[in-house]
Amino acid sequence: MRVVCVGGGPGGLYAAILLKARHPAWSVTVLERNRVDDTFGFGVVFSDQTLGNIAAADPATYAAITADFAHWDAIDVHHRGECVRSVGHGFAGLSRQRLLNVLADRAREVGVDLRHEVTVDGLASLADHGLADADLVIAADGLNSRLRDDQAEHFQPDVRFEANRFTWLGTTRQFPAFTFYFKANAHGLWRVHAYNYEAGRSTFIVETTEAAWRAAGLADATEAETAAYCEALFAEELEGHPLLTNRSIWRQFPTVRCGRWWHGNVVLLGDAVHTAHFSIGSGTKLAMEDAIALADALDAHPTDRDAALTAYQADRQRAVASTQRAAAVSLGWFEDTERYVDALAPLTFAYSLLTRSLRITHANLRQRDPAFVDRVDAAFAEAAGAPQGVPPMFTPFRLRELELPNRIVVSPMCMYSADDGAVNDWHLVHLGSRAVGGAGLIIAEMTDVQAEGRISPGCAGLYRDEHVAPWRRITDFVHQVSPAKIGVQLAHAGRKGATHRPWHGKGAPLPPDEAWPLLAPSALPFLPDGPVPKAMDRADMDAVRDDFVRAAERAEAAGFDLIELHMAHGYLLSSFLSPLSNLRTDGYGGPLSQRLRFPLEVFAAVRAVWPAHKPIVVRISATDWVPGGFTPDDAVAVARALKAAGADAIDVSSGGNHVDQRPRYGRLYQTPFAERVRLEADVPTLAVGGISSHADANSVLAAGRADLVVIGRAHLEDPYWTHHAARDQGLRPQLAQPYQVIGDFTPRFDWLRDP
Repeated sequence: MRVVCVGGGPGGLYAAILLKARHPAWSVTVLERNRVDDTFGFGVVFSDQTLGNIAAADPATYAAITADFAHWDAIDVHHRGECVRSVGHGFAGLSRQRLLNVLADRAREVGVDLRHEVTVDGLASLADHGLADADLVIAADGLNSRLRDDQAEHFQPDVRFEANRFTWLGTTRQFPAFTFYFKANAHGLWRVHAYNYEAGRSTFIVETTEAAWRAAGLADATEAETAAYCEALFAEELEGHPLLTNRSIWRQFPTVRCGRWWHGNVVLLGDAVHTAHFSIGSGTKLAMEDAIALADALDAHPTDRDAALTAYQADRQRAVASTQRAAAVSLGWFEDTERYVDALAPLTFAYSLLTRSLRITHANLRQRDPAFVDRVDAAFAEAAGAPQGVPPMFTPFRLRELELPNRIVVSPMCMYSADDGAVNDWHLVHLGSRAVGGAGLIIAEMTDVQAEGRISPGCAGLYRDEHVAPWRRITDFVHQVSPAKIGVQLAHAGRKGATHRPWHGKGAPLPPDEAWPLLAPSALPFLPDGPVPKAMDRADMDAVRDDFVRAAERAEAAGFDLIELHMAHGYLLSSFLSPLSNLRTDGYGGPLSQRLRFPLEVFAAVRAVWPAHKPIVVRISATDWVPGGFTPDDAVAVARALKAAGADAIDVSSGGNHVDQRPRYGRLYQTPFAERVRLEADVPTLAVGGISSHADANSVLAAGRADLVVIGRAHLEDPYWTHHAARDQGLRPQLAQPYQVIGDFTPRFDWLRDP
């Protein structure tokens, strides 16, 4: 086979090495446009895991590049004059130039034909170098890949430039750990990522917002002017050492994604096909892992190039997508660091930074640095008034006069099993078993305030006095047999009502003879061919508001400890908030302040009749996941207004309002919304969505991303999820009094760690 690799960076060189070393008879040529000693940047970073992959793929290359590595396992986070250190992280740094030299030497050793100062403008130009007949062309020509762009219709590249500005500098100062600095001046907040890569040399990346960069006058700065500004700003941190430049221009990070990774005989590798923000890892690491995967795929399909390239894309695309999701969350943390610097104490700030990508959990961090996590747990427990040694999820939390025994919440989940709104034994078992299972708060399913406000004929209600007694049976049971508290989610389905139960066709409208009239802020159906709701007039709004009030009064009679008002997922109150579903031209449409008026009227009316000592939570959708829809900025504004009106906490979900939504699903995918609302609106939040492990629950809480963790699907699979999570963390129940299933008292227990 004749292989041509366009691009002589680390990824291209390593791919050439692996292919030639494994297949000595193959012809492998590398074409690089730069001179042999040209490079930009300073050092590259590898995790211990990546080094393991390199060692397994080619021990000789591993031995050569690790001979000069600077290795460390500590991370130092400097915040408010305090340095917080965490250990056990396992990174290594190496000069980029040294890495290129090592790889070039190894390539020559195995017989790769290296050609420098060769420009390839497109696939056709390979003929100029006698390589037009290549069986495989590896496009490793970087971010601005000409081979990729030459066939953009096939590769479908998408390049997005992120918000912050950064510049890549070096320094002669040696840092004792991978070091982060956060420093504010008159122009704004500046972030530094610094690490050693060889004796007497360190990388020193400076990052800031577009506004701070412009305010500092750096938009037209030369490299020397940039270095001088940063030297003055970080004089104390540099300890008299200079900053070094090497193409140290200010950039915006480009996130690259491609719909397809190969076409014909051309396959993309490294930055040509993907990038991930430098705060989570090195592009060099990803490119070298691509090279390993490509070599493995060609080995697995030695006679079928197309099958090999298909396998390569399938293998790496999944892994890279996961990395890019984590990188997006990580870069978001650095774009919005202003949100954290004043709100979080140094220890919590450091924990938030370490877990910022949401890939490192409380449990992961405990494996790396148990002493650090013990400090975090102890500080959290002390602030919550809990015994030492208790993880964050098992500390109590107070809303008004309601104290929850722990931070785990069973999410309201529709069961579609009620009879004209009346709950039954199914709901008793469903909710009762999860209360006995250890959760601190159970929120009963969406419970409608009107018969015409139901999603389906099987939805629960509090729209008749006869509904109170069945609910009272459930709340009494929960209070008698567990320390859990129980709330109810009050709602009106709006334009998403009058549908079949899910097992009879999820979301499908009922036939006309079974359906009921729908209400909405505007006469817009939820489904394009669905029933058209009535645009509410003032009389409709008054009637719905009053029905929410009557439902709240029935909830009190039914013994609920808490109300959650449902203003999310496209149901009636949510549809008022979104500009996609609210097209009104009166005082209840238009700007957000007016779209919020009716939901606030409902909230105020419910708050007025709900006992003052009992809390009200509000669930909102932080985004519609549709351009032009409700946004996270809107969510913060709504949360502030609800807090001012007397809301005690905000349950932050997303989506559900429009059929064109495109959520970015994944672990903890909605947690960043809860964090933003909590910190910017200064209100307690509940995080929901993709949370299923105690490691994630503790991470969310310890980092200050939310105050309570709402878990749905995991509780469906395991009603005793909380008890099992305690056991898995080495805790045992300490009973405050003898426990019996049914009795004349309310049992209580605390979770304590075994001595």
